[in-house]
Amino acid sequence: MNIDKEELYAQRLNRYVTAMRNGKPDRIPIRPFAAEFTAAHAGYTCQEVTHDYNKAFDAVLSCCADYDWDAVVPNMVYVWTGLTQAAGLRYYAIPGIDVGPDVGFQYKEPPQGDAYMKREEYDELIDDPVRFLYDVWLPRVSAEASPRGAPATLRHNLALVKSAWAMASYFNAFGPQVERMRRQTGTVSAISGMLKAPLDVLADKFRGYLGLAFDLKEIPEKVEAACYALMPHLEYIALSGLDPSHNVPIPIWMHRGCVPFISYEHFNTLYWPTLKPIVESIWARGNQVLFYAEGKWDAHLDAFAELPAASIVFHIDRGDYRLVRQKLGGKFCLSGGVPNALLTWGTPEQVRAHCKQLIDTLACDGGYIMDASAIMQSDAKVENVRAMTDFTLDYGAYSRNPSSAAPPPPPGNRPAAPAARMPKVKPGVCYPWEKKLAELPALTGDAALAKRVWEDVDSLAYFYIWHLVLSF
Repeated sequence: MNIDKEELYAQRLNRYVTAMRNGKPDRIPIRPFAAEFTAAHAGYTCQEVTHDYNKAFDAVLSCCADYDWDAVVPNMVYVWTGLTQAAGLRYYAIPGIDVGPDVGFQYKEPPQGDAYMKREEYDELIDDPVRFLYDVWLPRVSAEASPRGAPATLRHNLALVKSAWAMASYFNAFGPQVERMRRQTGTVSAISGMLKAPLDVLADKFRGYLGLAFDLKEIPEKVEAACYALMPHLEYIALSGLDPSHNVPIPIWMHRGCVPFISYEHFNTLYWPTLKPIVESIWARGNQVLFYAEGKWDAHLDAFAELPAASIVFHIDRGDYRLVRQKLGGKFCLSGGVPNALLTWGTPEQVRAHCKQLIDTLACDGGYIMDASAIMQSDAKVENVRAMTDFTLDYGAYSRNPSSAAPPPPPGNRPAAPAARMPKVKPGVCYPWEKKLAELPALTGDAALAKRVWEDVDSLAYFYIWHLVLSF
């Protein structure tokens, strides 16, 4: 039966948000985080969707048209290698250039002795993270940038200009893509914004995992101070990207902040104290956080249970979904749990059997979203993804009466945001107006106007550098 796309979109939005509020919609929403799988489905190579984001957008639309999915990410192949190449980022291998055209982009872990931040540079990071990023980190991660203290070259200047414009072009393309999904296929955009934990940022982009592991044992006080120094900036970036309608969540991509990558003690003293207040601040605004818990986080479920009810959606990767249900079910919406290995190597019958187990265990009272355990790559079999989708459409129905009503709002009795720590240079600022004002002659016109425009433009440089860290 044909249905108007706006009506279909309204039904899917109601279904998706109702489940995330831990409610019971007409059926279980389906929200696959499909990355290079979309390329395989649309007949593109990994290089095409990674290096040409318009093809990536088209591949997503192709999947939206061919599968009855409720919500997807507008482009889950998020790292656009056109930008990373313009910036000269050393930590990515680009499909078709550094690796084969049918291999997804690869993150290259820095050698322990050649990390992008040296151990002796912690104090500089702690003192002023933004200055550190521009003065130390960027010249080190970019093959195009001049070394610190060296004269700027043509390639240095070109890399800054090209990558800044490329970032603006890419980010501005997401709005039209979200609108295409809505109008052409009635599909909801699944997430909004970007969040990572301070400790994960240290491991991913600054010290490398091995460097951080030794730092945690030998200089934990510096690691702690660095996490608290990063925390207000990561919160600022997160709050700036929240869905203003409060419907779709902001994701946190949780990497190596769990046992056994770090100790239980370090989770409790470093990872969680510098992440939990950010989550609470986001929930105080009425927005949920999708805990995309890559790996196995069973040791920390009791900590997550401390958060206010409905403040997060917890995504299950390698954890014990029965234990997750016991610890978090009923308080938070759960998602995922279909092993990626099963989608690659299993049969449709095995996929359907596993989906039945998940639904019977996690979804009896609502509050569950069907998805693979981790982001779907090009090796997922089409017939298995189809089996996951079609089985959920049938077996995951609670009623046959979809609703196109406005989705339920967040509860009004949310706790207030915790008190923020204010760093020496406030978040959102690279070069403070007060410093610029001291360089200017006495102002003869509207000082407030001059300050506002300076700070608005200055903030663009702030967002550029932090999104290089967090998004690329």
